[in-house]
Amino acid sequence: MFKLIRNYIFWAYERGSFHYDVMVTAILIFMFVSPHFIDFKDKPVETVALHASEVLVREAGTSGGSSRFIYQVRADDMNGAATDAERRAAILRVIEPVSGEVSLERYEPVRDVQGRVIAYNAWVLR
Repeated sequence: MFKLIRNYIFWAYERGSFHYDVMVTAILIFMFVSPHFIDFKDKPVETVALHASEVLVREAGTSGGSSRFIYQVRADDMNGAATDAERRAAILRVIEPVSGEVSLERYEPVRDVQGRVIAYNAWVLR
């Protein structure tokens, strides 16, 4: 009996033998059945969307090894930013979760046919 257990522990049986098949079956049973009985606490991290906003991205070219992009941010996502500094901060707050750390070069409002601002085009250097 001691020799049998030692051979199981040190995986000493030849492939295709009865004892080899028993070891492989025991491993497969453990892999597929144990998660139902053992709490491994390996649940996925829940991600909550910070912004339910839509951002349109276009590439504007490259210069000096840096990439330039034009992001279009909806005016509704700006949270009523009135001053230039507030608009810049609001644009970066919407863009950075999508693109990472960037620097805002400039922005321009996009207007509809009635002249209302519906979005902002932001030139961003990455």
